[in-house]
Amino acid sequence: MKDLLTTFIISTVVCLIIGPFLIPALRRLKFGQSVRDDGPKRHLKKQGTPTMGGVMFFFSLTLGTLIIVHDSLVIYTLLIFTLGYGLIGFIDDYIKIVKRRSLGLKARDKLAGQFILSTILAWTAINYLDRGTDLIIPLLGSSWDLGWAYIPFVILVAVGTTNAVNLTDGLDGLAAGITLFVALGYVLIGLNQDLYSITIFSTALVGSCLGFLFFNIHPAKVFMGDTGSLALGGAIAALAVITKTELLLVILGGIYVIEALSVIIQVISFKLTGQRVFLMSPIHHHFELKGWSEQRVVFTFWFVAACMVILALLVYNLTFQL
Repeated sequence: MKDLLTTFIISTVVCLIIGPFLIPALRRLKFGQSVRDDGPKRHLKKQGTPTMGGVMFFFSLTLGTLIIVHDSLVIYTLLIFTLGYGLIGFIDDYIKIVKRRSLGLKARDKLAGQFILSTILAWTAINYLDRGTDLIIPLLGSSWDLGWAYIPFVILVAVGTTNAVNLTDGLDGLAAGITLFVALGYVLIGLNQDLYSITIFSTALVGSCLGFLFFNIHPAKVFMGDTGSLALGGAIAALAVITKTELLLVILGGIYVIEALSVIIQVISFKLTGQRVFLMSPIHHHFELKGWSEQRVVFTFWFVAACMVILALLVYNLTFQL
Protein backbone atom coordinates (compact mmCIF):
# COMPACT_ATOMS: atom_id res chain seq x y z
CA MET A 1 0.00 0.00 0.00
CA LYS A 2 2.93 2.31 0.62
CA ASP A 3 4.00 2.01 -3.03
CA LEU A 4 0.46 2.79 -4.19
CA LEU A 5 0.31 5.92 -2.04
CA THR A 6 3.74 7.03 -3.28
CA THR A 7 2.72 6.45 -6.91
CA PHE A 8 -0.52 8.37 -6.42
CA ILE A 9 1.25 11.33 -4.78
CA ILE A 10 4.01 11.48 -7.42
CA SER A 11 1.63 11.37 -10.40
CA THR A 12 -0.73 13.93 -8.87
CA VAL A 13 2.01 16.32 -7.78
CA VAL A 14 3.79 16.13 -11.15
CA CYS A 15 0.63 17.42 -12.86
CA LEU A 16 0.19 20.12 -10.23
CA ILE A 17 3.79 21.26 -10.73
CA ILE A 18 3.79 21.14 -14.54
CA GLY A 19 0.43 22.90 -14.98
CA PRO A 20 1.46 26.43 -13.89
CA PHE A 21 4.41 26.31 -16.31
CA LEU A 22 2.74 24.52 -19.23
CA ILE A 23 -0.50 26.50 -19.40
CA PRO A 24 1.13 29.98 -19.78
CA ALA A 25 3.55 28.48 -22.33
CA LEU A 26 0.66 27.10 -24.39
CA ARG A 27 -1.05 30.49 -24.17
CA ARG A 28 2.08 32.31 -25.36
CA LEU A 29 2.40 29.89 -28.26
CA LYS A 30 -1.28 30.54 -29.03
CA PHE A 31 -2.09 26.84 -28.83
CA GLY A 32 -5.75 27.68 -28.26
CA GLN A 33 -8.90 25.63 -28.67
CA SER A 34 -11.20 26.24 -31.64
CA VAL A 35 -14.91 26.00 -30.85
CA ARG A 36 -17.54 24.67 -33.27
CA ASP A 37 -19.99 27.33 -34.44
CA ASP A 38 -22.84 24.78 -34.43
CA GLY A 39 -22.21 23.77 -30.82
CA PRO A 40 -23.80 25.12 -27.64
CA LYS A 41 -23.43 28.92 -27.68
CA ARG A 42 -22.06 28.98 -24.14
CA HIS A 43 -18.96 27.20 -25.48
CA LEU A 44 -17.97 30.19 -27.56
CA LYS A 45 -16.35 31.77 -24.48
CA LYS A 46 -13.96 28.79 -24.39
CA GLN A 47 -12.43 29.94 -27.68
CA GLY A 48 -8.68 30.29 -27.28
CA THR A 49 -8.39 28.29 -24.06
CA PRO A 50 -4.99 26.52 -24.17
CA THR A 51 -5.17 22.95 -25.41
CA MET A 52 -2.68 20.05 -25.73
CA GLY A 53 -2.59 19.94 -21.92
CA GLY A 54 -2.58 16.16 -22.21
CA VAL A 55 1.21 16.48 -22.36
CA MET A 56 0.98 16.48 -18.55
CA PHE A 57 -0.01 12.81 -18.67
CA PHE A 58 3.22 11.93 -20.47
CA PHE A 59 5.26 13.08 -17.48
CA SER A 60 2.94 12.15 -14.62
CA LEU A 61 2.31 8.59 -15.82
CA THR A 62 5.96 7.97 -16.69
CA LEU A 63 7.39 9.31 -13.44
CA GLY A 64 4.58 7.93 -11.30
CA THR A 65 5.25 4.40 -12.51
CA LEU A 66 8.98 4.22 -13.26
CA ILE A 67 10.09 5.74 -9.95
CA ILE A 68 8.36 2.79 -8.22
CA VAL A 69 8.67 0.04 -10.84
CA HIS A 70 11.46 0.15 -13.43
CA ASP A 71 12.03 -3.51 -14.30
CA SER A 72 8.60 -4.62 -15.52
CA LEU A 73 7.76 -5.48 -19.13
CA VAL A 74 4.10 -4.90 -18.28
CA ILE A 75 4.86 -1.32 -17.21
CA TYR A 76 6.93 -0.63 -20.32
CA THR A 77 4.20 -2.10 -22.55
CA LEU A 78 1.53 0.06 -20.91
CA LEU A 79 3.65 3.19 -21.10
CA ILE A 80 4.78 2.69 -24.71
CA PHE A 81 1.23 2.03 -25.86
CA THR A 82 -0.19 4.98 -23.89
CA LEU A 83 2.52 7.41 -24.96
CA GLY A 84 2.36 6.11 -28.53
CA TYR A 85 -1.34 6.88 -28.78
CA GLY A 86 -0.71 10.20 -27.04
CA LEU A 87 1.94 11.03 -29.65
CA ILE A 88 -0.59 10.42 -32.44
CA GLY A 89 -2.92 12.83 -30.67
CA PHE A 90 -0.11 15.34 -30.20
CA ILE A 91 0.70 15.32 -33.92
CA ASP A 92 -2.99 15.70 -34.72
CA ASP A 93 -3.31 18.67 -32.33
CA TYR A 94 -0.12 20.24 -33.66
CA ILE A 95 -1.30 20.09 -37.27
CA LYS A 96 -4.71 21.53 -36.37
CA ILE A 97 -3.40 24.35 -34.19
CA VAL A 98 0.03 25.26 -35.54
CA LYS A 99 -0.40 24.31 -39.20
CA ARG A 100 -3.99 25.66 -39.18
CA ARG A 101 -5.38 22.52 -40.84
CA SER A 102 -8.82 22.07 -39.31
CA LEU A 103 -8.97 18.33 -39.91
CA GLY A 104 -5.54 17.70 -38.41
CA LEU A 105 -3.80 14.43 -39.15
CA LYS A 106 -5.32 12.63 -42.13
CA ALA A 107 -7.73 9.90 -41.02
CA ARG A 108 -5.82 7.16 -42.84
CA ASP A 109 -2.53 8.20 -41.20
CA LYS A 110 -4.12 8.37 -37.75
CA LEU A 111 -5.73 4.95 -38.18
CA ALA A 112 -2.51 3.48 -39.55
CA GLY A 113 -0.63 4.58 -36.43
CA GLN A 114 -3.37 3.19 -34.19
CA PHE A 115 -3.42 -0.13 -36.05
CA ILE A 116 0.36 -0.52 -35.79
CA LEU A 117 0.43 0.23 -32.06
CA SER A 118 -2.54 -2.07 -31.39
CA THR A 119 -0.91 -4.90 -33.30
CA ILE A 120 2.28 -4.47 -31.28
CA LEU A 121 0.23 -4.50 -28.06
CA ALA A 122 -1.56 -7.72 -29.03
CA TRP A 123 1.67 -9.41 -30.16
CA THR A 124 3.49 -8.44 -26.98
CA ALA A 125 0.61 -9.52 -24.73
CA ILE A 126 0.37 -12.91 -26.43
CA ASN A 127 4.06 -13.76 -26.79
CA TYR A 128 5.77 -11.99 -23.90
CA LEU A 129 3.14 -11.33 -21.22
CA ASP A 130 1.51 -14.78 -21.33
CA ARG A 131 -1.82 -13.17 -22.15
CA GLY A 132 -2.89 -15.89 -24.55
CA THR A 133 -5.68 -15.41 -27.07
CA ASP A 134 -8.68 -16.28 -24.92
CA LEU A 135 -11.53 -13.98 -23.94
CA ILE A 136 -13.17 -14.19 -20.54
CA ILE A 137 -16.97 -14.12 -20.87
CA PRO A 138 -18.44 -12.01 -18.05
CA LEU A 139 -20.86 -13.83 -15.69
CA LEU A 140 -20.39 -17.16 -17.48
CA GLY A 141 -16.92 -17.74 -16.06
CA SER A 142 -15.92 -19.43 -19.32
CA SER A 143 -13.42 -18.43 -21.98
CA TRP A 144 -13.39 -18.33 -25.77
CA ASP A 145 -10.11 -18.83 -27.58
CA LEU A 146 -10.01 -16.51 -30.59
CA GLY A 147 -6.72 -17.83 -31.91
CA TRP A 148 -5.37 -15.70 -34.77
CA ALA A 149 -8.52 -13.52 -34.65
CA TYR A 150 -7.44 -12.13 -31.30
CA ILE A 151 -5.08 -9.60 -32.92
CA PRO A 152 -7.79 -7.90 -35.04
CA PHE A 153 -10.02 -8.04 -31.95
CA VAL A 154 -7.44 -6.08 -29.95
CA ILE A 155 -7.18 -3.55 -32.79
CA LEU A 156 -10.96 -3.11 -32.64
CA VAL A 157 -10.92 -2.71 -28.83
CA ALA A 158 -8.02 -0.26 -28.82
CA VAL A 159 -9.20 1.92 -31.72
CA GLY A 160 -12.77 1.87 -30.43
CA THR A 161 -11.80 2.74 -26.87
CA THR A 162 -9.42 5.56 -27.74
CA ASN A 163 -11.85 7.20 -30.13
CA ALA A 164 -14.71 6.80 -27.63
CA VAL A 165 -12.64 8.60 -24.99
CA ASN A 166 -11.88 11.26 -27.58
CA LEU A 167 -15.62 11.76 -28.17
CA THR A 168 -16.21 11.96 -24.43
CA ASP A 169 -13.74 14.83 -24.10
CA GLY A 170 -16.20 17.62 -24.85
CA LEU A 171 -16.89 19.32 -21.51
CA ASP A 172 -14.68 20.66 -18.74
CA GLY A 173 -13.50 17.75 -16.62
CA LEU A 174 -15.69 15.14 -18.30
CA ALA A 175 -13.15 12.74 -19.84
CA ALA A 176 -10.57 13.09 -17.06
CA GLY A 177 -13.17 12.52 -14.33
CA ILE A 178 -14.70 9.47 -15.99
CA THR A 179 -11.26 7.98 -16.69
CA LEU A 180 -10.34 8.52 -13.03
CA PHE A 181 -13.24 6.23 -12.01
CA VAL A 182 -12.38 3.63 -14.65
CA ALA A 183 -8.74 3.67 -13.53
CA LEU A 184 -9.87 3.16 -9.92
CA GLY A 185 -11.68 0.07 -11.14
CA TYR A 186 -8.44 -1.24 -12.62
CA VAL A 187 -6.59 -0.54 -9.37
CA LEU A 188 -9.01 -2.94 -7.65
CA ILE A 189 -8.82 -5.48 -10.49
CA GLY A 190 -5.02 -5.37 -10.32
CA LEU A 191 -5.12 -5.96 -6.57
CA ASN A 192 -7.57 -8.84 -7.04
CA GLN A 193 -5.39 -10.50 -9.67
CA ASP A 194 -2.24 -9.77 -7.64
CA LEU A 195 -0.83 -7.90 -10.63
CA TYR A 196 1.55 -5.43 -9.02
CA SER A 197 2.51 -3.58 -12.20
CA ILE A 198 -1.12 -3.17 -13.27
CA THR A 199 -2.01 -1.77 -9.86
CA ILE A 200 0.89 0.71 -9.90
CA PHE A 201 0.12 1.94 -13.42
CA SER A 202 -3.61 2.26 -12.69
CA THR A 203 -2.84 4.22 -9.53
CA ALA A 204 -0.59 6.56 -11.52
CA LEU A 205 -3.45 7.01 -13.98
CA VAL A 206 -5.81 7.92 -11.12
CA GLY A 207 -3.31 10.46 -9.78
CA SER A 208 -2.69 11.92 -13.24
CA CYS A 209 -6.40 12.44 -13.87
CA LEU A 210 -6.88 14.01 -10.45
CA GLY A 211 -3.93 16.37 -10.93
CA PHE A 212 -5.14 17.34 -14.40
CA LEU A 213 -8.67 17.97 -13.12
CA PHE A 214 -7.29 20.75 -10.91
CA PHE A 215 -6.75 22.75 -14.11
CA ASN A 216 -9.50 21.20 -16.25
CA ILE A 217 -12.55 21.41 -13.98
CA HIS A 218 -15.08 24.11 -14.94
CA PRO A 219 -14.09 26.76 -15.89
CA ALA A 220 -11.18 24.95 -17.52
CA LYS A 221 -7.80 26.66 -17.65
CA VAL A 222 -6.57 24.06 -20.14
CA PHE A 223 -7.96 21.30 -22.34
CA MET A 224 -6.25 17.93 -22.85
CA GLY A 225 -6.79 17.90 -26.62
CA ASP A 226 -6.37 14.72 -28.67
CA THR A 227 -2.96 14.50 -27.01
CA GLY A 228 -4.63 13.64 -23.73
CA SER A 229 -7.78 11.85 -24.84
CA LEU A 230 -5.93 9.38 -27.07
CA ALA A 231 -3.36 8.77 -24.33
CA LEU A 232 -6.09 8.06 -21.77
CA GLY A 233 -7.94 5.84 -24.21
CA GLY A 234 -4.74 3.97 -25.00
CA ALA A 235 -4.05 3.44 -21.30
CA ILE A 236 -7.53 2.03 -20.64
CA ALA A 237 -7.44 -0.22 -23.72
CA ALA A 238 -4.02 -1.62 -22.78
CA LEU A 239 -5.20 -2.31 -19.21
CA ALA A 240 -8.23 -4.16 -20.58
CA VAL A 241 -6.09 -6.34 -22.85
CA ILE A 242 -3.49 -7.28 -20.27
CA THR A 243 -6.07 -8.05 -17.54
CA LYS A 244 -8.31 -10.02 -19.92
CA THR A 245 -11.23 -7.65 -19.27
CA GLU A 246 -11.89 -6.50 -22.83
CA LEU A 247 -15.56 -7.53 -22.70
CA LEU A 248 -16.01 -6.21 -19.16
CA LEU A 249 -14.81 -2.82 -20.43
CA VAL A 250 -18.21 -2.38 -22.08
CA ILE A 251 -19.60 -1.97 -18.54
CA LEU A 252 -16.52 -0.56 -16.83
CA GLY A 253 -16.21 2.20 -19.43
CA GLY A 254 -19.95 2.39 -20.06
CA ILE A 255 -20.00 6.15 -20.51
CA TYR A 256 -17.45 5.86 -23.31
CA VAL A 257 -19.74 3.32 -24.99
CA ILE A 258 -22.82 5.54 -24.58
CA GLU A 259 -21.00 8.55 -26.01
CA ALA A 260 -19.78 6.61 -29.05
CA LEU A 261 -23.17 4.97 -29.64
CA SER A 262 -24.91 8.35 -29.54
CA VAL A 263 -22.73 9.52 -32.43
CA ILE A 264 -23.27 6.31 -34.41
CA ILE A 265 -27.05 6.45 -33.88
CA GLN A 266 -27.17 10.12 -34.83
CA VAL A 267 -25.24 9.58 -38.07
CA ILE A 268 -27.23 6.49 -39.12
CA SER A 269 -30.58 8.10 -38.32
CA PHE A 270 -29.76 11.27 -40.24
CA LYS A 271 -28.48 9.39 -43.28
CA LEU A 272 -31.47 7.03 -43.41
CA THR A 273 -34.33 9.32 -42.39
CA GLY A 274 -32.98 12.85 -42.41
CA GLN A 275 -33.99 13.08 -38.74
CA ARG A 276 -31.76 13.49 -35.69
CA VAL A 277 -32.37 11.39 -32.58
CA PHE A 278 -30.46 13.80 -30.33
CA LEU A 279 -30.37 17.58 -30.36
CA MET A 280 -26.62 17.18 -30.80
CA SER A 281 -24.11 14.38 -30.43
CA PRO A 282 -22.11 13.21 -28.57
CA ILE A 283 -24.90 12.88 -26.05
CA HIS A 284 -23.41 15.22 -23.43
CA HIS A 285 -24.18 18.10 -25.80
CA HIS A 286 -27.78 16.89 -26.09
CA PHE A 287 -28.30 17.50 -22.37
CA GLU A 288 -26.65 20.91 -22.63
CA LEU A 289 -29.08 21.92 -25.38
CA LYS A 290 -31.91 20.60 -23.19
CA GLY A 291 -30.96 23.34 -20.73
CA TRP A 292 -28.66 21.51 -18.30
CA SER A 293 -25.67 23.47 -17.03
CA GLU A 294 -22.26 22.16 -18.01
CA GLN A 295 -21.51 21.28 -14.38
CA ARG A 296 -24.75 19.34 -14.05
CA VAL A 297 -23.97 17.28 -17.14
CA VAL A 298 -20.43 16.53 -15.97
CA PHE A 299 -21.36 15.60 -12.40
CA THR A 300 -24.26 13.43 -13.60
CA PHE A 301 -22.01 11.60 -16.04
CA TRP A 302 -19.39 11.17 -13.29
CA PHE A 303 -22.03 9.62 -11.04
CA VAL A 304 -23.21 7.25 -13.76
CA ALA A 305 -19.58 6.33 -14.53
CA ALA A 306 -18.95 5.53 -10.84
CA CYS A 307 -22.09 3.36 -10.73
CA MET A 308 -21.03 1.48 -13.85
CA VAL A 309 -17.57 0.85 -12.41
CA ILE A 310 -19.19 -0.59 -9.26
CA LEU A 311 -21.48 -2.76 -11.42
CA ALA A 312 -18.51 -3.93 -13.48
CA LEU A 313 -16.59 -4.90 -10.33
CA LEU A 314 -19.59 -6.91 -9.10
CA VAL A 315 -19.77 -8.69 -12.46
CA TYR A 316 -16.01 -9.25 -12.33
CA ASN A 317 -16.21 -10.85 -8.89
CA LEU A 318 -19.13 -13.06 -9.91
CA THR A 319 -17.29 -14.10 -13.07
CA PHE A 320 -14.09 -15.17 -11.32
CA GLN A 321 -15.94 -16.91 -8.48
CA LEU A 322 -17.63 -19.29 -10.93
